[in-house]
Amino acid sequence: MLSKLKSYQVLNATATPYSDEQILALLGSEPTYERGFCLLMKQYKERLYWHIRRIVLVHQDADDVLQNTFIKINKGIHRFQGNSKLYTWLYRIATNEAISHLKSSTKKATTSLDEGADWLAGKLRADPWFDGDALQQKLQEAIAQLPDKQKIVFNLRYYQEMPYEEMSELLGTSVGALKASFHHAAKKIETAIQNATG
Repeated sequence: MLSKLKSYQVLNATATPYSDEQILALLGSEPTYERGFCLLMKQYKERLYWHIRRIVLVHQDADDVLQNTFIKINKGIHRFQGNSKLYTWLYRIATNEAISHLKSSTKKATTSLDEGADWLAGKLRADPWFDGDALQQKLQEAIAQLPDKQKIVFNLRYYQEMPYEEMSELLGTSVGALKASFHHAAKKIETAIQNATG
C-alpha cells in the first residue's frame, strides 16, 4: 500500500551547478557571502520545504518554518565546521524548527496528544494547498498520529530515501534503533490506513 503512495513524492531532481564546498567557500568570504547564501537557499529551499511540510503538514506553517530555518542558518553558518555534510546540518536545523513549531502550535490549540493529532489532521484537511487525493490524505493523517521521532524517521526514509547511516548522524540515534523506528511507523501507518479505508 505504501509503495502505491510513493508516487506522490516530490523530488527536486535538477542538477546543481555548485558543490557544497563551493557554496561554503563563498559564504566564508564577506564580499561573496550574499551570493553564497542565495545559492545555498536556491539549492536547498525546495528539499527543506518538503521535509518541513511533511512534519507540519500545512503549507502556510511550512513556509513560516522554512523562513525561520533560513534565519537560523544565516545566523549560524559561520559555526558550521564541516564535521557533517552540509545538508545534514541544514536538515537538523529544519527538523528542530519544525518540531518546535509543531509543539508550540499544538500546545496552544489542544490539551492532549490525541487531540493534537486530530487537530493536525483537521488543519491538513483545511489546507487549500493540499492537492493530494483521499488516499494520500489518509497517509498524511496516519503520519500525523505518529510520535515525533517516528514521524521524522518515516519521512526521511520513505520520502527522501535517506540512508540510515546519514539519518543516524542527523538524529543522533543508532542505525538499529532507526530501522526499528521506521518498521514500527510503517506498521502503524498501514494499520491506520486499512482501518480508515474499511
